[in-house]
Amino acid sequence: MKRIGTVLSLMLAIALPATAAEPVLFDWFEYRGHDRAFEQPLPPHHYRNPILAGFYPDPSIVRARGKFYLVNSTFSYFPGIPVFESDDLVHWTQIGHVIDRPSQLDFDGLGMSRGVFAPTIEYHDGTFYVVNTAVDNGGNFIVTAKDPAGPWSDPIWLKTIDGIDPSLFFDDDGKVYLLNNDAPEGTPLYDGHRAIWMQELERTTFKPVGPRKVLLNGGVDLSTKPIWIEGPHLYKREGWYYLVCAEGGTGPQHSQVVSRSRSPWGPFQPYAGNPILTQRDLPDDRADAITNAGHADLVEGTDGSWWAVFLASRAYDRVHYNTGRETFLLPVTWKDGWPTILDYGKRIPQVAPSPVFARSDATQAPLSGNFTWRDDFDSKSLDATWMFARVPKQPWADVAAHPGRLAIHPLGERLDTLRNPSYLARRQQHLAFEASTAMAVPKDDGVEAGLAAFQNERHWFTFVARRAADGVHVSLRKRKGEATTTLASATLPATTRELKLKVQADAGDYSFAYDGGSGWTWLKQDEDGTVLSTDVAGGFIGATVGPYARIVRDDQ
Repeated sequence: MKRIGTVLSLMLAIALPATAAEPVLFDWFEYRGHDRAFEQPLPPHHYRNPILAGFYPDPSIVRARGKFYLVNSTFSYFPGIPVFESDDLVHWTQIGHVIDRPSQLDFDGLGMSRGVFAPTIEYHDGTFYVVNTAVDNGGNFIVTAKDPAGPWSDPIWLKTIDGIDPSLFFDDDGKVYLLNNDAPEGTPLYDGHRAIWMQELERTTFKPVGPRKVLLNGGVDLSTKPIWIEGPHLYKREGWYYLVCAEGGTGPQHSQVVSRSRSPWGPFQPYAGNPILTQRDLPDDRADAITNAGHADLVEGTDGSWWAVFLASRAYDRVHYNTGRETFLLPVTWKDGWPTILDYGKRIPQVAPSPVFARSDATQAPLSGNFTWRDDFDSKSLDATWMFARVPKQPWADVAAHPGRLAIHPLGERLDTLRNPSYLARRQQHLAFEASTAMAVPKDDGVEAGLAAFQNERHWFTFVARRAADGVHVSLRKRKGEATTTLASATLPATTRELKLKVQADAGDYSFAYDGGSGWTWLKQDEDGTVLSTDVAGGFIGATVGPYARIVRDDQ
């Protein structure tokens, strides 16, 4: 697996100031998943959904060079847009990131749900292409690579094309088109009225060729006032051009629809059986609910079968989902010349038959199922699982200077910053999980360190220790909107040098424990963790958890 330590070594690093606090040393970090749904036995030649559990939204897929490659949105996290490789659609390995250099993009000043939206990956004539939107940060762009593991080029900006969710289509005649979501022609007829546009591009410079035109106005039936037609993909099969889009927004009304034409420019005829994928008509009180299904991308398997990757969310208490929007897989069935993913009223299966070409001798961990993942920080660079909230401007996370330990040089940024705090993030991949770490108590009384459970800059927990005159103070804080509250605290002996911290969650109940050498003690149990749910926090991302440290100023 590619590591991300090289990312920081490539940065134009700002030297740490001479007055910086000593680094906080973490011995290890461990994450364990305990989802009840993942405990059901997996029959031979079956796989688990989601195939990428946790915050892996907006999947796009391509088959190239005998393998499959998949990318996801990462919004304002860095490195951005992970690239996964598989030979069977079920077992995936991360091989790199598309955005892995600070020179490519910078997310300072952006909320965590801005940044890079809905990438699409394509392959043509020996080159991989990712087209994407940097929301509030430059607009639509294309990057290219000969190797999907990277390096990827700097962004080629499409300055004349507004909107979001771009995709590329390479036609048999050598022409290349860009499709995306944008405002409709004229004045929108209602809130959420959008359109799918297409623009021919010059193949080498990506400059626009000819007029930009609307392919689909509003959705498959404008009279019903459909909202947020987006995520367009164009495919060609047996002489037909298929326009497959998401419709209904990314919440519980999300769906996938299809239209077709004999020409890439249309007119496109909607399928009478639309939507071809949705969960919006199922009972709200169903057990183990999977919701928000849509934003699909289709791919042909090596045996001629077709498959769809799409996003959906595993909900608890009907509406909450801390794991964000995840990547699922289902077969595509062609009916009378139309692609269908899931029959109306049918639930997305959590266990499904594998493609016939899938191997059956490998686990899907650490991307699906229940598993234990541990980092002993014994490599020379950070594991690719770790992310930063926005782009770091200095190399504050170090696994080389203290072999076998993670050294965090604490910054002064709090988690409510719109810059980069010294927080190392790992995706929460389970509704029920446990995350723990062991660390040296900070030597400086002006530094606090521990674990954070983070959704965005306005919704998080910090579980930290700080040295004081009367001992070591352990504190649990919660941020919800504009309010930051101290939920619980304890004072350990001043002689405490090493400390273990643990976050344990089950759906919306989060508990926090510490061990200063005398065994685990609960500081706070069954705290309301819906603050980390996307429906509460807003935006498009899921929760993360990981080591955190900061310099504490007197006024904070």
